[in-house]
Amino acid sequence: MAGNIEKKLSELGIVLAPPAAPVANYVPFVRTGNLLMVSGQICLDNGKLVAKGQLGAGISVEDGQKAARACAINLLAQVKAAVGDLDKVARVVRLGGFVNSAPGFLDGPKVMNGASDVMVAVFGEKGRHARTTVGVAALPLDAAIEVEALFEVS
Repeated sequence: MAGNIEKKLSELGIVLAPPAAPVANYVPFVRTGNLLMVSGQICLDNGKLVAKGQLGAGISVEDGQKAARACAINLLAQVKAAVGDLDKVARVVRLGGFVNSAPGFLDGPKVMNGASDVMVAVFGEKGRHARTTVGVAALPLDAAIEVEALFEVS
């Protein structure tokens, strides 16, 4: 029987794909005690980038938000792989966003709302989190955004 979070994902039309394997010398997540750190997830959906390139240089804030949403969904897939049941998430503690930004692009926080909004929609008040958004010159595969996360789990 599906848990409450699985039902919520279904209501939101969110389907979790199998999580991506690491492409270098790292692991997708590390659990220590009740904390689960999930490595950065780029904006892949069915193996294709949702947005490629720099925000402010051909990629709109709205497209960046869609890309951030894909990152958040990929984070949830990793959490499910780590703990088996998303109902074990006690709290979304922190999101860290890296926005592939053209010089002078200042709307990184608006882009990251795409990921934050997913966490709040899925987990309610437990999804409200601390957050950092950093503009960067480049990301793997020229992805528009990458998001990492810290969760409290039971």
